[in-house]
Amino acid sequence: MKAIYPGSFDPVTNGHLDIIQRAARVVDELVIAVLVNSDKKPLFTMDERMDMIREATKEIPNISVQSFTGLTVDFARENGAKVMVRGLRAVTDFESEMQIAQTNHSIEPGIETIFFTTSLEYSFLSSTIVKEIAHYGSDVSKLVPSVVEEAFHRKFGHSLH
Repeated sequence: MKAIYPGSFDPVTNGHLDIIQRAARVVDELVIAVLVNSDKKPLFTMDERMDMIREATKEIPNISVQSFTGLTVDFARENGAKVMVRGLRAVTDFESEMQIAQTNHSIEPGIETIFFTTSLEYSFLSSTIVKEIAHYGSDVSKLVPSVVEEAFHRKFGHSLH
């Protein structure tokens, strides 16, 4: 079974990695699908985001990383994926994620969405929160993989400890 895990991953966090590791144990092949979102101005370039994900997941053999534009269901169909993986942090995520899943299913009934609840220690974590913490020079070492911590240091030019 091939699955995709779509998102902007700006940047990938330990919460994302939690979902990635768990999903990779359930499916045969997991494609981390990095969205080009023209509505957002990302901190990291597409290449930087993809490189950080590749580095952070290099020990997981059944993972690949690709970028995409357009509808997630189209990307899934074009790549032969039958499953979309989505993470839920809190009840607030559920409503919007359910709406997305139902919309995707109406467009492409042959692709299912599987939800993974984020492990408790990452339930508060988002890329937005991590970027703000890093921007002000606070320690993010427990929130992101080391490759992201190093990228923050290069972006913001200060130590994050």
